[in-house]
Amino acid sequence: MSNKLFTFSGNFRKTFVLPEGHKVQWFPGHMQKGIAQLLARLRSIDCVLEIHDARIPFSGRTPLFKDMMKMKAHVLLLNKCDLADLSRKRDIVHKLHTEGVDKVLFTNLTSDKSQIIQHDLFPLVVEAINGKPRYNREIAEDYEVAVIGVPNVGKSTFINYVRRSHTNVKKKSLRVGAKAGVTKSLSGKIRANFNPPVYLMDSPGILTPQIGEVEEGMKLALCGCLPDHIIGEELIVDYMLYWFNKHSDFRYVEHFNLTEPTDNVKILLNHVAKENCFVKRMKSLDGNELKYFPDFTAAATLILKQFREGVLGPVILEDV
Repeated sequence: MSNKLFTFSGNFRKTFVLPEGHKVQWFPGHMQKGIAQLLARLRSIDCVLEIHDARIPFSGRTPLFKDMMKMKAHVLLLNKCDLADLSRKRDIVHKLHTEGVDKVLFTNLTSDKSQIIQHDLFPLVVEAINGKPRYNREIAEDYEVAVIGVPNVGKSTFINYVRRSHTNVKKKSLRVGAKAGVTKSLSGKIRANFNPPVYLMDSPGILTPQIGEVEEGMKLALCGCLPDHIIGEELIVDYMLYWFNKHSDFRYVEHFNLTEPTDNVKILLNHVAKENCFVKRMKSLDGNELKYFPDFTAAATLILKQFREGVLGPVILEDV
């Protein structure tokens, strides 16, 4: 998709500010339960395999994960790389190295031919394990790996994928879904490889109880790591619009057939609703007639779906 030079008669926002009374926060009870389960099983875990969204390689990774990296072997798998702009891949890897992450893989788990998973992953996991003390598991011949990450980055999809590609078990072992919060508790041991013998444990997506920066939370929301209704579909689209304008990236103008860039999300939502005949009916105050309005929620849902599926093109939401 081309990114033509557009003019804009107004001024774009310099910062993104939440409406009064809004917070970017989601920490349901199953997350606290998942943390407790992980810590209880930590002695038997050889490696922490952290899966994260390649579009936000730095945002949202909780302090708990970073603490676990210091104690256990660690591999970071940046998933959904087909949706990420990897033109600065080297810079991303370098920055992660400065943060102590020295084993990084980029993958796309929606592809049935992920060479990274089939050939590179388990040798890297074993290398990471051999580089750390195993303590009470020093003589164990198998490897136990905890799969962790924020919600909706593909943890369960990953486990189902490696079972299909590395064992003779073709049935899915875990339920998956394109929304945050499908996995509620730590799973039992799931065989994922025979040589070397590797067992995986799935875990619920875990966020930090308090998301410090507004933009960090909105990036997580835009990538679908928080349930849309918690933040609000229209507010998430507003952040998407802010981000594109901030980076002078006006691909959305051409895609949605706008005449020019806009900094007003209601203009975008109104246009998309009319283009797609998204209408909601409401009774008048006296109840005698129906009134029709553009359905902004339906329009926002469509925009988010297209963004998350990569229809608007690949992005990196971080400043590398």
